[in-house]
Amino acid sequence: MKYGVILPGGTATVQLEQAILAEQSGWDGVFVWEAGYGVDAWTLLAAMAASTSRVKLGTVLTPLPWRRPWKVASQVATLDQLSAGRAILTVGVGALSTDLPLTGEQTDLRTRAELLDEGIDLIRALWSGETSYHGRHYDYLCERDDLTRVSRPVQPRIPIWVVGVWPRPKSMRRVLRCDGVVPQFHLD
Repeated sequence: MKYGVILPGGTATVQLEQAILAEQSGWDGVFVWEAGYGVDAWTLLAAMAASTSRVKLGTVLTPLPWRRPWKVASQVATLDQLSAGRAILTVGVGALSTDLPLTGEQTDLRTRAELLDEGIDLIRALWSGETSYHGRHYDYLCERDDLTRVSRPVQPRIPIWVVGVWPRPKSMRRVLRCDGVVPQFHLD
């Protein structure tokens, strides 16, 4: 069994120091929050990649429906390159709570779930070298294969972890398509 730590937050410098300490203390993974506004998770993770050598690195979690999947794909692939294959991407539909900034993003749960599923598919297509993707919500086309070649991840398949809400069948099917789960329970 492996163990990871979710950093509690703080300035970028404080979190970088915590990541170094976590690796020195024997943790197997270091995960950071990706908020609507605050310390940029992907810049922070890149600094951690340059300052550590063993721990897996990722977010808990990236609200994929509120992000451009091609941008997330390039950020995670860049992290994977800088960390020599230690990136993990954790995604979910995005929480709706009063402590997050209101940004005008999609709030309908069904639409966010569709965006999440398509976003996962698009990210995987880009990581495997595809130059186009056509779905209901996303259309992506890049005829420059040089961009695809330089942004290939080190890992043959970067792990994608996803929030899985029990006992919701669609959420559980999504879990089966991914590599790890962040479990949640919904009791009506």
